[in-house]
Amino acid sequence: MAGKAQAELKQTRPFESPVVEAYINVLRTADALLRGTEEILKPAGLSGTQYNVLRILRGAGPGGLACREIGERMITRDPDITRLLDRLEGRGLVTRKRGEKDRRVVTTRITAAGLRLLKGLDRPVLEVHERQFGHLGRRRMQALIRLLEAARPGG
Repeated sequence: MAGKAQAELKQTRPFESPVVEAYINVLRTADALLRGTEEILKPAGLSGTQYNVLRILRGAGPGGLACREIGERMITRDPDITRLLDRLEGRGLVTRKRGEKDRRVVTTRITAAGLRLLKGLDRPVLEVHERQFGHLGRRRMQALIRLLEAARPGG
């Protein structure tokens, strides 16, 4: 019996291995989940990575974070955090300040405008996630979380 990914891709032959089938399923699922979030973020003029940075900075509190620390906390890697921060700063959503003791360190903080934008997105994003995952129920959700964590390197 063909799996769902095989049917969705209109693939006539089975996958060469269950690991390939699992990989394809993870990618297709991630794409579908991201599209749901992008529908909420696009009208706000944010990409998923920009939204992630704003959430990281909100969580960091008033002390802010250095660029390296933001990069370490990102959900998905972005090779050009500086340019990403430039765009957010240009929109007035973050501020950056060079350190007084160590001029090499630039601390980024979320602004009041950034906090307001996130506050307006919190409920819609949560509702999208609830629609995407709510049908799984608590037990299956916990199993999914454990499996995804185990699948990552070092899991």
